[in-house]
Amino acid sequence: MRFLLKIAGIILAVVLLFWCGSVVLDRVALNENLIRLHVVANSDSDEDQALKLKVRDAVVDKLQETMERFPTMEEAREYLQTHLSELQEYVNQVIRELGCTDTAKVSLDGEAFDTREYDTFTLPAGYYEALRVTIGEGQGKNWWCVVFPSLCVGTKSDFADTAAGAGFSDTLTETLQQPTEIRFFLLDWLGQVENFFRSL
Repeated sequence: MRFLLKIAGIILAVVLLFWCGSVVLDRVALNENLIRLHVVANSDSDEDQALKLKVRDAVVDKLQETMERFPTMEEAREYLQTHLSELQEYVNQVIRELGCTDTAKVSLDGEAFDTREYDTFTLPAGYYEALRVTIGEGQGKNWWCVVFPSLCVGTKSDFADTAAGAGFSDTLTETLQQPTEIRFFLLDWLGQVENFFRSL
């Protein structure tokens, strides 16, 4: 009987080890396959917040079709990096056409994000590559989503198809759409730990 309990304990430990390992791999997949979009308003005034949303729409519309051409994050990152000045000029043109005198700065860098809920999925906290659009003083509320892959546009089935195309496992895709699962809490906790140590 004692021998059987030992065998059962070993089997349980191996299963838990593999399960925890798959959670860590999902955390790595999130870090290595996403480029977030972060649009920061000049202030919290109604006008600046409305401008932020119009700039967001313009950036998403401009980049969505282009980003869909790239099979990997590395290729998407390279494209964005080489077109930052062009994108910044485009954003400032949009702002001027909307009758505003603010200017925007566009950058691509790593950034700590909190947990964010969207219409069709939830992303855990963590340190992600981010395309950041800062309007004016950048003192207003933010708008966060994902520029690569284009996860912020479409239905739940669109999300699943896009996530699969970005290399997400079925398990990870389901977890992001059902954030009540313990797997999501572990992904979120790992992201928060990463953010904490990067802030030291």
